[in-house]
Amino acid sequence: MSYRKLGVDNKHRRSMLANLVKDVIMNGKVITTETRAKEVRKFVDKMITYGKDGSLVSRRNALAFLHNDNEVVKKIFDELAVKYATRNGGYTRILKLDERRGDNALLAVIELV
Repeated sequence: MSYRKLGVDNKHRRSMLANLVKDVIMNGKVITTETRAKEVRKFVDKMITYGKDGSLVSRRNALAFLHNDNEVVKKIFDELAVKYATRNGGYTRILKLDERRGDNALLAVIELV
């Protein structure tokens, strides 16, 4: 799978993406840069697909990616998997916003549909 480097090393990128995924799942939406939102979309969709599968292997894969955050994984498997049971992908939406004042980075909102 190709990915964006996002200007940071591998450990930082993985941790940042996991934290953004947690925030999207727990809060329903997050404001971030457009490129980060596009990258996070892949992982949020993957986590919800794990939840829909519901197997022990899927739960362990989700726990491994989300740094053993049981609260987030419980929400994925108990609430979001039921909510999106009939939907075949496309669980997130990205809405573009204006530029950030300091560095003119394009901002976007990523939210659950």
